[in-house]
Amino acid sequence: MYTHQLLEGKKGLIFGAVDEASLAWHIAERCHEEGAEIVLTNASFAIQLGDVKRLAEQTNSPLIECDATDITQLQSLFEQTVNYFGGQIDFILHAVAQSPNIRRKRRYDDVNYTYFQQTLDTSALSLHKILQVAKKMDAIAEWGSVVALSYLAAERPIHGYVDMGDAKALLQSICRTFGLVYGAEKHVRINTVSQSPTRTNATKSFGEFKIMQAFTEDMSPLGNATPDSCADVCVMLFSDYTRYVTMQNIANDGGFAAAGLTDSFINNSKFVQLREDENYKD
Repeated sequence: MYTHQLLEGKKGLIFGAVDEASLAWHIAERCHEEGAEIVLTNASFAIQLGDVKRLAEQTNSPLIECDATDITQLQSLFEQTVNYFGGQIDFILHAVAQSPNIRRKRRYDDVNYTYFQQTLDTSALSLHKILQVAKKMDAIAEWGSVVALSYLAAERPIHGYVDMGDAKALLQSICRTFGLVYGAEKHVRINTVSQSPTRTNATKSFGEFKIMQAFTEDMSPLGNATPDSCADVCVMLFSDYTRYVTMQNIANDGGFAAAGLTDSFINNSKFVQLREDENYKD
């Protein structure tokens, strides 16, 4: 693959890669291809169940165990990462999310609140903890970039997404509020990327995921965005070409978030028969 070396000389920390289906995996590969040095991190159980050790070998990157919800472990992670790089970090990817309520197929109006708190802590508050620890340790270089993976459910209710929609809304709020503080003090920019529905381990509990993908494919003028395109957007946000982009949610979804009603949807839905009936009457 032809690269532009947009991240040459930059050093990054990638949270959340598990296996080849992970968006974080694709992003880590692209960062490596674009010239960055990276450190990979995930919780111990995710490392054991996944294949991230192979990614570490492939990208010649250290793999450090860390629970992103644990302040003490985050402090150790940043200390080890800064020591490994011999200096500050230029970019961070937050790709950490899980919902016990979704895994146990709970409805939104019948959630377990202990699970709900776990969803919020893992999927949203972990970003705040990462940023707070990094800022106190001055671990991110001036003009550094932080990107967190989000989803349209932060703005619109999505069937089957249960409490994760609330978590993504909180995630985006943290991006804006922390971005205001970190940007003013250290010129660190913080953005989120909302990706098209993408089959990963995290979406295996979605019973109607194929229907969701088919619907968004029809409703997106450009079709569903691929994992590799998500990686390209993140590389752009990590690069110096987006120095003044911060506190934004970037929709990498083929236009779905902005679309009204597409020809493709009408031509591949029950409305075909309705249209034929109307035309026949005319």
